Amino acid sequence: MSQLELYEQRTYDVTVGQMGTVLELYSNEGWPALEAGGHSKFLVGYFVSDTGPLHQLIHIWRFGSDVERREFWKNLFTDEDFMAFAAQLRPLLERQEIQLMQAAPWGPRP
Repeated sequence: MSQLELYEQRTYDVTVGQMGTVLELYSNEGWPALEAGGHSKFLVGYFVSDTGPLHQLIHIWRFGSDVERREFWKNLFTDEDFMAFAAQLRPLLERQEIQLMQAAPWGPRP
């Protein structure tokens, strides 16, 4: 990909006491749906906060352009298996933040 790669960081604030349920739900339904639908190819990784703000699930995605990013989310939100998972996940979340970032023109990339 070019230096104009676009990274999207999604941070979900999980209801206190529900992280175990969220992780189990992602392991058993969310991740399998992402892989089965071919959506995982844009994923850099999932992370759980350990310091700073706690009870956060963070995922980072990499796209070649904003057009590619928008097309990805449009396709994902029409995936029935993923949307069935999302319907179970949403009540366990307090807040969602999305941050778009462009890669700097130097240094390593994930």
